[in-house]
Amino acid sequence: MVTLRAQGQTFDNIQAIIFDKDGTLANVESYLKSLGQKRARLVDAQVPGVQEPLLLAFGVESTYLNPMGLMAVGSRRESIVAAAAYVAETGRDWAEALEIAIAAFTEADSYLKNKAEHTPLFPALQDWLPQLATAGLQLGVLSADTPQNVEDFVKTYQLQTLISRHQGVDGLLSKPDPRLYEAICQQLDVPPSQTLMIGDSTLDMRMAQAAGSAGRIGVTWGWQKPVIIDHADLLIDQPHQLEIL
Repeated sequence: MVTLRAQGQTFDNIQAIIFDKDGTLANVESYLKSLGQKRARLVDAQVPGVQEPLLLAFGVESTYLNPMGLMAVGSRRESIVAAAAYVAETGRDWAEALEIAIAAFTEADSYLKNKAEHTPLFPALQDWLPQLATAGLQLGVLSADTPQNVEDFVKTYQLQTLISRHQGVDGLLSKPDPRLYEAICQQLDVPPSQTLMIGDSTLDMRMAQAAGSAGRIGVTWGWQKPVIIDHADLLIDQPHQLEIL
């Protein structure tokens, strides 16, 4: 059991910390902005006129990515459904709309390969994560990204000895469904009441709160635009603001 403190608030009897990946561990803004633009252009090539509304839905602005938009916090499946909805609005039937969206997303992936290599671990975490693990905490990653992308990230930045369990989204469940949080806690063999959630979105906080986590810490270091995170116990802008006592 470990006691941690941030901004005067103490969290006792913690066994594990569950991290979000994109925007929390991984610097993804530039990559996701490029991916969103590519997806929108490819859908628009098949259905002219949907590019601009799709970019708005994805949260892609001219100079930055909205940290609360779909590209930043949503799963791949949710983004496909959103894109298909804009296609269907033009009069295409739903099956065709889904086919167009899936094809565009697949083609975009072929242009922007190896996500992990383009979304580096934030430098400030390189010595902080080992300190947490050395203190006896189990570390997990729970991301709305695909399981393969999560695994690639862990391997690319040689986090296997630090991250005990990692989990992505590859089905109907997505954040903020608390069953995702409960599942990774079960893998870690730790009750949610002895875990902290560290993430950069309201969805992370709501999920952990519903699962009964001991605490929820929002991080603001991942994006150009200020992040609004509701349901967090507190916000930090530097990793070492969370201290081991």
